[in-house]
Amino acid sequence: MFRDLQSFVWGSAVAVALWSSSTTVHADRLPAGLAGVGIQQRLNESLPLNLAFRDEHGRAVRLGDYFGRVPVVMTFNYFDCPMLCPLELNDVVRAMRAVSPDAGKDFLVLSVSIDPHDTSAQAAEKQQWYVERYGRPGGGDGWHFLTGEQPAIDALTRAVGFQYQRDAESGQLAHAAGIVVSTREGRLSRYLLGLEYSPRDLQFALMDAADGRIGSISEQLLLFCFHYDPEAGRYNFVVLRAVRAAGVMTVLGLAAFMAMLMRRERRRSSHHAE
Repeated sequence: MFRDLQSFVWGSAVAVALWSSSTTVHADRLPAGLAGVGIQQRLNESLPLNLAFRDEHGRAVRLGDYFGRVPVVMTFNYFDCPMLCPLELNDVVRAMRAVSPDAGKDFLVLSVSIDPHDTSAQAAEKQQWYVERYGRPGGGDGWHFLTGEQPAIDALTRAVGFQYQRDAESGQLAHAAGIVVSTREGRLSRYLLGLEYSPRDLQFALMDAADGRIGSISEQLLLFCFHYDPEAGRYNFVVLRAVRAAGVMTVLGLAAFMAMLMRRERRRSSHHAE
């Protein structure tokens, strides 16, 4: 039995290694619709604070209206996004609730729509939804959802290094997941890429930005948002990677369980030998 268990554990480890390497190769083969999509980190560069947008109430605002007092966290989404944007914003809420600084008092969040067709009415709905889930006093003053014309969107995303593409067939926007933290003066201080934002990372990013410090280049681990084809039954990258990760974790958990059984069997054999 001991030999069988040992073979299983080693076989599981090999399977995980082979599976991980094969999924990495496939994930690197991006479809044509994702060409040029990503986030180029532009640390210590200044944001164009004169850009014009509209807030969730439909009021004309300048980007600079939100700077000058506290650090600013920026997300780039669009309101009809079927998958990645809600996942990202939900993760932002989760991380915000787990850190000690308060939105509105110690930092601001700007969720900027990258779709010029999005409206202030949609922005108001999004703000209400996420502020309620944040659940702290002053959240409405601390998290704003902005819409704008294409030139303003282009100028801001270009300054931040946020690259996205519109799919001509579906009309959806292919983009990466990631949030940007800037100093109160509007200098880009830190990028948190992908999903599952660590509250610890967010807290340190806010502390660095509050002190005017510029972080280092984040690991280029990106999750992409693209349309799901129900007829072809193809998963988008976010779901596919989540499924693969869950599978790998299942195999690792199984291997750990079998290793525990092996140790127990070894102790039992030693006891009988005595």
